[in-house]
Amino acid sequence: MTGEHFMKGDEALVEGSIAAGCRFYAGYPITPSSEIAERMAWRMPLVGGDYIQIEDEMGSLAAVIGASCAGAKAMTATSGPGFSLMMEHIGLAIMLEAPCVVVDIQRGGPSTGLPTLMSQGDMMQARWGSHGDYEMVAYAPGTVQEMFDFAIKAFNTAERFRVPVLVMGDQIVGQMTARLVIPSEEEIEVSYRPLPDVPPEEYSPADVSRLVPPMVLPGEGYGLHMTALTHDEFGYPETSASRQESLVPRLIRKIKENEQDIVEYEERLLDDAEVGLVVYGSMKGPGWEAVQAARKEGIKAGILRLITPWPFPREPVERLSERVAAILVAEVNMGQMVHSVREYARCPVHHLGHPGGRIFHPDEILRALRKVIT
Repeated sequence: MTGEHFMKGDEALVEGSIAAGCRFYAGYPITPSSEIAERMAWRMPLVGGDYIQIEDEMGSLAAVIGASCAGAKAMTATSGPGFSLMMEHIGLAIMLEAPCVVVDIQRGGPSTGLPTLMSQGDMMQARWGSHGDYEMVAYAPGTVQEMFDFAIKAFNTAERFRVPVLVMGDQIVGQMTARLVIPSEEEIEVSYRPLPDVPPEEYSPADVSRLVPPMVLPGEGYGLHMTALTHDEFGYPETSASRQESLVPRLIRKIKENEQDIVEYEERLLDDAEVGLVVYGSMKGPGWEAVQAARKEGIKAGILRLITPWPFPREPVERLSERVAAILVAEVNMGQMVHSVREYARCPVHHLGHPGGRIFHPDEILRALRKVIT
């Protein structure tokens, strides 16, 4: 598939996943992510992979986790209602340290909501939807090209840190069609999970001395026990406070201590900015147009785009808030990521949002920037 293509975002994500080494897909069709399943059903057999349609979203992610534990790079895709159903098994993947990718092509909610229209209403669920203490990694693509590129990033991060990673798209970016450049295989960086470097008799699957323990491949002589319960370094249940205090902090630390390598963001026109615009995902385009229009009017606006909403890019937000008089967060929900911006900002933070169904026009953002700066 190397070369230039005119492709839908959902389809570009499939090609990025395959380029990253994905060879197992399990899913249940749901608008507006169904094109991912459709293309995977065609592409997986062509690359020696496996596609399976499951009876529901919980079973889909369970199958993906099983495939990951069996050695495959695996993923699933869904939208709002299905994403809600997957939360229990996202927690399971965190506890098992099973690398996998979950794609959420967001649509309007709550409940069945707006199946064919966009929203960014799942962003807080992405971070806090499962129970217990954990850290989450999520990428928010804003273009068809980024659907391809961020799929690779998601798989690489999942493999490096043995975690589930989210790709938080939405109906706009998933179903838009645009130019896609697929580089050669040699140009694509691909990561793999750490493998044991000791003989089977010395291997411990949850060695607390390592932030990211090696993960065995089946059939190579290593014993392995995996459980959703709090467990010891050999993978066997040990439901005690002391074991919880050694296991869970390590699951958190392997993300927290590597935030500098994980967190990504984009800054434009911030050197002399007096007002900052914070956006993510498909709001990239209208946000940038609004900032350019503001500049033409003499409003010194700049933009900070959250490429990884989770872990939250707190340092760029802090720096931005020290430069500007005010920040405007524009997102297609009634107020989600704005709460994290307010947590770390040291200047007034304003919000522009609506409950979904359409993307903001640049003129709407421009009008809000005018109000913020006056």
